Amino acid sequence: MNKLTIVIPCYNEEATLKTCVERVLSIQDGNLDLEVIIIDDASLDKSLEIAESLRECHSQVRVLKHSKNQGKGAALRRGFAHATGDFVAIQDADLEYDPGDLKRLLLPLQQGRADVVIGSRFQSTGFHRVLYFWHYMGNRFLTFLSNMFTDLNLTDMETCYKVFRRDVIQDIEICENRFGFEPEIVAKVAARKMRIYETGISYHGRTYEEGKKIGVIDGIRAIYCIIKYNSAHAPLLLQLLVYLFIGGLSALFNLALFLALIAVNLPVFAAAPVAFFLAAGLNYLLCISLLFKHEARWKRWTEIFCFSMVVLTLSILDWYVTDSMLGVGVQPWLAKLTATIAGFVLNFAGRRFVVFPMSK
Repeated sequence: MNKLTIVIPCYNEEATLKTCVERVLSIQDGNLDLEVIIIDDASLDKSLEIAESLRECHSQVRVLKHSKNQGKGAALRRGFAHATGDFVAIQDADLEYDPGDLKRLLLPLQQGRADVVIGSRFQSTGFHRVLYFWHYMGNRFLTFLSNMFTDLNLTDMETCYKVFRRDVIQDIEICENRFGFEPEIVAKVAARKMRIYETGISYHGRTYEEGKKIGVIDGIRAIYCIIKYNSAHAPLLLQLLVYLFIGGLSALFNLALFLALIAVNLPVFAAAPVAFFLAAGLNYLLCISLLFKHEARWKRWTEIFCFSMVVLTLSILDWYVTDSMLGVGVQPWLAKLTATIAGFVLNFAGRRFVVFPMSK
């Protein structure tokens, strides 16, 4: 007999929690034992009281609680750590997902063919409540962006229903506290080359009036998480595109700061290096936040020193290429453009292979 741990993060779900847990418990049978872990994330309603009453009535139910609201990712992180089943599934405390689908998600795991199984709301299985068009397009875009970086062909990265082998999920460090958990966990199982399966599920979405919580800010955070948790393992071309964004943002910051310093009458010989090195600092922070693995080879201060040496070396090279081309009669705009393009490629190479090399 297999044991399935179902982790239920809960925040202000007094209207649905009892029904949700009862539906979860109903899938237990002679071949499947259940452990249900409810994590109350400092609810302001009666959710914790309901969870405790469910624990008293059902031996399979355990209740953990947070004294301060931390978010879905933080609740899942704690629940995963306490799981004891062979497999671990995620179940939202609302009624958007049908626990009956979990048995179908379990099959590839029970058969030893999968490490992770993901339920897709966009495959043609089960009933689907028709709701927000732009939410649908947002989910499609986020899944597409995630697939670009992970090289997976998922149809629904943002789905709640994800089932793992317990040793797999307990071996992964989860950093995101809110809804950024979804792109983070997909990135990390993809980076580990896990065997991932996907199957259609039914979906009964809620409106915001009915308690839906995810919003635009969470979508923006998801984009950040897709880039952050995937870029270090992405193909070089994608890394180069991310660095193009970082380099462009740093260049704009350099220009804006230089003009601001000139406007307050700072001499050019002072304004230019101040703006340049502060922009280089921004570039470094964006590199370790979005693109490269921090302290991949060097400790922090050695890493900063290596980064500074690359910046200094390539700034000298930029001046030399520009000056040399001007010396043989090349137009100034073409000389600077050539030096800039060469500098961009070499800057990326210096960061990727010298300052932040991929670990073996």
